[in-house]
Amino acid sequence: MLAVLISKIARFDYPREWPELFSFLAQQLPSADVLTSHRIFMILFRTLKELSTKRLTADQRNFAEISSHLYKYCWHIWQSDLQTISHGFSIITQSYNSNDKEERHDDLYLTCERWLFCLKIICQLVISGFQSDAKCIQEIRPVKEVSPVLLNAAQSFLPYYTSLQNRHPKFWEFIKRACTKLMKVLVAIQQRHPYSFGDICVLQPVLNFCLNKITDPEPDILSFEQFLIKCMVMAKSVFECKEYKPSVTGRVMDENGVTLEQMKKNISNAVAGVLTRLLPNERIVLLCNVLIRRYFVLTTSDLEEWYENPEVFHHEQDMVQWTEKLRPCAEALYIVLFENHSQLLAPIVVSILQEAMNGCPTSTTEITPGLLLKDAAYGAAAYVYYDLSNYLSFRDWFNGALSLELSNDHPNMRIIHRKVALILGQWVSEIKDDTKRAVYCALIRLLQDKDLSVRLAACRSLCLHVEDANFSERDFSDLLPVCWDSCFKLVKEVQEFDSKVQVLNLISVLLGHVNEVIPYASNLMQFFQLVWEESSGESLLWIQLLIALRNFVIALGYQSPSCYSMLLPILQKGIDINGPDELNLLEDSMLLWEATLSHVPAMVPQLLAYFPCLLEILERNFDHLQVAVDIIEDYIILGGREFLSMHSSSVAKLLDLIVGNVNDRGLLSILPIIDILILCFPMEVPPLISSTLQKLVVICLSGDDGDPFKTAVKASSAAIIARILVMNTNYLAQLTSEPSLSSVLQQTGVAIEDNILLSLVDVWLDKVDNVSLPHKKAFGLALSIILTLRLPQVLDKLDQILSVCTSVILGGTDDLTEEESRNCSGDNMSYGRSHDEDLLPSKELRRRQIKVSDPINRLSLENSVRDNLQTCAALHGESFNSAIAKIHPAAFAQLKQALKMP
Repeated sequence: MLAVLISKIARFDYPREWPELFSFLAQQLPSADVLTSHRIFMILFRTLKELSTKRLTADQRNFAEISSHLYKYCWHIWQSDLQTISHGFSIITQSYNSNDKEERHDDLYLTCERWLFCLKIICQLVISGFQSDAKCIQEIRPVKEVSPVLLNAAQSFLPYYTSLQNRHPKFWEFIKRACTKLMKVLVAIQQRHPYSFGDICVLQPVLNFCLNKITDPEPDILSFEQFLIKCMVMAKSVFECKEYKPSVTGRVMDENGVTLEQMKKNISNAVAGVLTRLLPNERIVLLCNVLIRRYFVLTTSDLEEWYENPEVFHHEQDMVQWTEKLRPCAEALYIVLFENHSQLLAPIVVSILQEAMNGCPTSTTEITPGLLLKDAAYGAAAYVYYDLSNYLSFRDWFNGALSLELSNDHPNMRIIHRKVALILGQWVSEIKDDTKRAVYCALIRLLQDKDLSVRLAACRSLCLHVEDANFSERDFSDLLPVCWDSCFKLVKEVQEFDSKVQVLNLISVLLGHVNEVIPYASNLMQFFQLVWEESSGESLLWIQLLIALRNFVIALGYQSPSCYSMLLPILQKGIDINGPDELNLLEDSMLLWEATLSHVPAMVPQLLAYFPCLLEILERNFDHLQVAVDIIEDYIILGGREFLSMHSSSVAKLLDLIVGNVNDRGLLSILPIIDILILCFPMEVPPLISSTLQKLVVICLSGDDGDPFKTAVKASSAAIIARILVMNTNYLAQLTSEPSLSSVLQQTGVAIEDNILLSLVDVWLDKVDNVSLPHKKAFGLALSIILTLRLPQVLDKLDQILSVCTSVILGGTDDLTEEESRNCSGDNMSYGRSHDEDLLPSKELRRRQIKVSDPINRLSLENSVRDNLQTCAALHGESFNSAIAKIHPAAFAQLKQALKMP
């Protein structure tokens, strides 16, 4: 703990506040005894590990400097300790005195521990003390110096794995740690510095050693699974290393005219030559055979574990990290090997599959070597379906063998049934229409198997089929009742958290892809309620449940209120920012909230009462702004006047909070909501959100520096102000004359030459080409109203105002057609709608109805301009005639055409 504490302090204080840290530690080492030096190396390791995680360039330079000072000394100590340990182990193994006590070897054990710390330090120095050679294309000399010695150390320790096991368990544990750590360091070096590691003096002996241990291990090493795993990880890392393959990137020239790309290709070609010599076809085929026939085959202990707890066995084999278990690791190595040599290995895998199927008929019931080989071969064929499909017809395989396997119900056949479930999921893209129905039936049958491991495998594969782009709901629809029932039963029987998540994921996927949900709604509600009650504190399961509930609500559509007794308490807990699981649940809870509102036929009091939670969420941060904006829109559109009267103060606070505190992208998402709010309540809302509107005026009158986002924000803000002028003219006159607005503009450095309203006119004239058609018409209507002002400056802008209005009239508008207007009004507003209305979510229909009722759409810009021109002429008399006379004849002709004037 002291070492960790020192490392945390060093992260902040080194080198500025604590420059002598490493020099002090280094000075203590020569005179230190074994125990003290062990502690010093512990401190060094923890501190270097901490500093290596700092990513700033200056910090990386500091670490490189530390490496240059410490590397040689640590390397010398490590080699000296290695000789001491090897000598000590030699003496121990030669001593057969039964009275030999462990206490006599305390110094040797401390040396072993110090050696391990030193090994970790060397790893840190080589990995983090040098830039990756894949980027700098420079040889990292310590790689060639260290790697062969690490390999030799592992080779020298392995013989002691057996000799120390019974008589010296403490040293035997060290041997296991040391050998696995040595291989782990070699893997880390190869991944960090692939080009330097690719040198023949490094890559060849290391890879050769690993392959030999995998294909021909000593009998004792077979039980040393962690070491074999590290050998497989090393082989896999080399096989899939992109630096050892021909590069397809563009050419980058350095100052000498030699391409870095060519340098990479030269190294890659050299490494490819080494790999070709190391991996002739015979060795590749041998490795493939060994992986399938030895490492894929279930062992006696595997079968015992499966029998005792099939659920745990399933997750350990299929969901565990592939670097933790031998079989998953072998499978990962096999997949990479096959990808690199598919043309060579595909016929080999097919021949192994045929041999296994011939040696074990579908009627077999005993667990024989033949049955276990078939299980392994089925797994091998499942993992590489993408290349094997050229050599193997899935239809023939399914009809001739796989479907027959499922008819054998003997308990021992669970081994094959589980692999059949895996195959049906992996080969989903190769299953043609004429086989889909039979495959769906097979998966449903497997989902009802007596063995939990088989059922969970079927659950995962079924999920892959439902998510597949070519999923056939027609072939699956009559299987839905059995599928739902099987899922409900399975989730009650499983105990593991991962199992429940897996089943819940299938249910969620089904809800998102099938139409026939309503008949099963009651059972699904009971299921969701049960999962919620039994998963207290399991945030990941709750998240999956929230996703499933969202799909459930969407699937129910207008009938979603039928599930509110179950849904709303869960939703309320999810959007409570004071809850213990707020960080994990909030995002998915808000998505569920939005989906619930979007599919409600009419607002209900409970949902109406939740709105203040949105203000609390946004007061904390804007992480979920977009979905929050959608929720606000839902409340405006669906809640109507009742919503506004109940939550007017929250709405005002919320908009004032967002506008001015989010970036331009955030503003672009909230401005349409402000526009809809004013459209729905033109008289009530503007006074309510005066502070927000003042901010919008400031945005309109501020510069945009040519930034497209700022331009869009400015144009959208100007459209909102234009709407207020059209729909609530008196309020805008009041707003622009308020001293508080002038004060805000002055504080933000916005200079106003005339009055604020005339400055807004300049914005409308300037930004008319940056808005959509409906907003263009709003600009035109607002400008036509400006013509009625008793201000002489209006005549100075008359030419521009009429030009914009003319272009808007002649350019057309986005008004709804008569048919659209009829479809969104009158009798069709009832829930017994015909045509396409019953396909629309309630929110979408209401949005259309609001669009129809928008005065901007209904008002005639042509009439407005014509009438207001007459008013303008009456107000300004001869000055108006003079201004009209200055208009270009062509522009005046277009104006007459637009206004249909003779």
